Amino acid sequence: MIEKARRYRKIIESLVPSLDDETALTSVDLFPHWSESGEYSTDDRVQYEGVLYRCLQSHTAQTAWTPTDAVSLWARVLIPDPHEIPEWVQPGSTNPYMKGDKVRHVGKVWESLIDGNVWEPGAVGTESLWAERSA
Repeated sequence: MIEKARRYRKIIESLVPSLDDETALTSVDLFPHWSESGEYSTDDRVQYEGVLYRCLQSHTAQTAWTPTDAVSLWARVLIPDPHEIPEWVQPGSTNPYMKGDKVRHVGKVWESLIDGNVWEPGAVGTESLWAERSA
């Protein structure tokens, strides 16, 4: 029985990289944990502090290059399910919201009107960047 479970585990681990972001975000625990001794390729995904990140450029990790600290190397995967509207999270320049993405913020639903949107919905001066929508 244990041998069968190990075989299934290897099969699952081999399929994990091919998951789309929506499915990946429902199964973050299947992804490897970030490691300071890791070798990462562009588009590899790892979990760090329970959050899924995508590698932006191939590199050999270093202690200070965690996904939360090395924003030029890692981007948080933001939109888990296009059918659900997540809470707004401040993105970096490497993982902005795209046109049509919807988020919840301060009790309202907002839709991004542009690609590359890193601004807070509803903030003064963002009227051309976000539109308030009904849920």
